[in-house]
Amino acid sequence: MSIPYDTTAPTDTPVVIDRRQGPYGEVVLRRHGALLQIIANGCFLMDTSDGRSERLLVDAAYDALDGRARPSVLIGGLGVGFSLAHAAADPRWGRITVVEREPAVIDWHLDGPLSALSSEALADPRTEIVESDLVAYVNEISDTYDALCLDIDNGPGWTVTEGNEGLYSKGGLASCARALRPGGVLAVWSAQPSPEFEGTLWNAGFQRVRTEEIPVARGVPDVVHLAVRPG
Repeated sequence: MSIPYDTTAPTDTPVVIDRRQGPYGEVVLRRHGALLQIIANGCFLMDTSDGRSERLLVDAAYDALDGRARPSVLIGGLGVGFSLAHAAADPRWGRITVVEREPAVIDWHLDGPLSALSSEALADPRTEIVESDLVAYVNEISDTYDALCLDIDNGPGWTVTEGNEGLYSKGGLASCARALRPGGVLAVWSAQPSPEFEGTLWNAGFQRVRTEEIPVARGVPDVVHLAVRPG
């Protein structure tokens, strides 16, 4: 998830903890007061300030399921680990797979400063971390999941990299549907609602398409787009 820089954040000077060249450019982990922040190619992506949106993304996906026991979930984007930690803290979930394309982000969770947020979740036997680009992953896998939670962009109309745009097209959503079991749920975080994306979900064959608002402290609410694979 990429969000605009918060001008109300602590005013002390950020301190770079690690800086690396990754497969998609430069990624930086820095400390700003009490917060840890991830920066990609000079763009502020996320920090450890809240995590409400990430937690509600996972909960919304579970609540939209049909009550099946121990559903599996594929989480697109490890980030600072809020979605993973929240899923792993819920015993109702079965297998939890997280796809992250930046090796540095995975390292920061395995043995770096972000491990404080995710160490228990990573030690959970249900958890698997896959180093891969999510777009390629959903196109290539033969495995299927009960829920797919996407939080790799600001939303369908505001992607972090151009390569992600295809994920929100009819063809990309068809790949997401193939990664879901019948009756499975696709949940997509967005900084704003998108009626156009809702239409694309319908055109891609999804059912029960709807948008849930996520209240935020200031400004327009975030949203989660939800859709169900027929079956």
